[in-house]
Amino acid sequence: MSESSEAAEYAHAAQLVYDELLARMGEGEPQPRLEPTRRVVELLGDVHRAYPVIHVAGTNGKTSTARMIEALLRELGLRTGLFTSPHLISFNERLQIDGAPIADDALVANWVDISPYVAMVDAELVAAGEVRLTFFEVLTILAFACFADAPVDVAVVEAGMGGEWDATNVADGVVAVFTPIALDHMERLGPDVESIARTKSGIIKPAAMVVSAPQAPEAERVLRQAAEMTESVINILGTGGTSVVSEVAVGGQLASIKGIADAYDDVFIDLLGDHQAVNAGVAVMATESFLGGARRGLDAHAVAEAFRSVTSPGRLQRIASQPVVIVDSAHNPHGAQSLVEALETYFHLDDVTLVFGVLSDKDHADMLATLSPFVQRVILTTAPSDRAASPDLLAQKISPTTDLDVIVQADPRVAFAEARAYAAMSSKGAVVVTGSISLVGLCMLVALEEKWQ
Repeated sequence: MSESSEAAEYAHAAQLVYDELLARMGEGEPQPRLEPTRRVVELLGDVHRAYPVIHVAGTNGKTSTARMIEALLRELGLRTGLFTSPHLISFNERLQIDGAPIADDALVANWVDISPYVAMVDAELVAAGEVRLTFFEVLTILAFACFADAPVDVAVVEAGMGGEWDATNVADGVVAVFTPIALDHMERLGPDVESIARTKSGIIKPAAMVVSAPQAPEAERVLRQAAEMTESVINILGTGGTSVVSEVAVGGQLASIKGIADAYDDVFIDLLGDHQAVNAGVAVMATESFLGGARRGLDAHAVAEAFRSVTSPGRLQRIASQPVVIVDSAHNPHGAQSLVEALETYFHLDDVTLVFGVLSDKDHADMLATLSPFVQRVILTTAPSDRAASPDLLAQKISPTTDLDVIVQADPRVAFAEARAYAAMSSKGAVVVTGSISLVGLCMLVALEEKWQ
């Protein structure tokens, strides 16, 4: 068999694995339980304990922060595993080994290894009248197995939803990392920031090291209480001498970071948005914590190289220049506010067409209210999800007193084309696509297919 034929067969098999996961209860309906996931990983020989884990939770910025931590660890010479969700284009993006999406053959081989044990626990759950393992539970098991098989020196694991009962919490994270906690998934996590923070704080294990971005007072109070109860050491960016200061630079930003152990000045970060500088500060502190806390600073050259090369696709990313197309995965009001602030600071756009599609359980009215003053027109479309909000319903959420030009185009591919046509009519025209990670992923796929310049 030729190398290309073998690759095609593995690609087909990897797609079958993904199809099997999609046949399970989806990510929008997580089950508040840990025991089924724990039973499978233990049957597999405790694959979740074959390496230390840095566990990342929060509302916004989890993926970017996780990618930064992974880049730092890899630059410092460690073999890394990275688990993030959801993916933008390829399912393999979610599981990375040493900075690259997992190969199809490794994905398939590990699926063959775990599937009998998944089937065994599925049968036990059904016999007990419970839902069989969900998409995210099986995906988490697959990730832990892939990391053990690689093997990796350390895994950076992003929580799915919440923390305490999230499937990823079967791992004993030696470092618990918290990005900003805000309102999202209230029907699952609680009605206010304090409740949400309490659920997320469940990833803190006894005697762990805890690192956090600056938080609202009620969230910080919960995290400090959880750290005290577990006898863990907590460091929050902006306290105890830690800080981050950044300024706009060509193609990114320059940041000076004071971590737990050392200071790192004039570090170029190849990402846009002040929130990404905060994420970088948290990533430095998390990496310092993992490697020795206040006793050991990081190699300055390694820090510079990691942040110069780190990427976070779909996060305030320019994917075309003629006309300008910017995609951002903001999917809640907190994320929308960060997007607006970044657009004002890093881009000078006079005529912006917003393409907006969102899931029905999101606070789309608040998001649209935040974004609308900074754009000239909005094309409301359908996010690629069975949980998508109707664009006609979204149109009702826009204030009738606004001067905004509102267009409803249910087909997102047509919406992208119309937005680009509007943007091309002005020398400073641009398109901003946001509201849903699935919408951003589709836009990026269309850009690749159509070879946008």
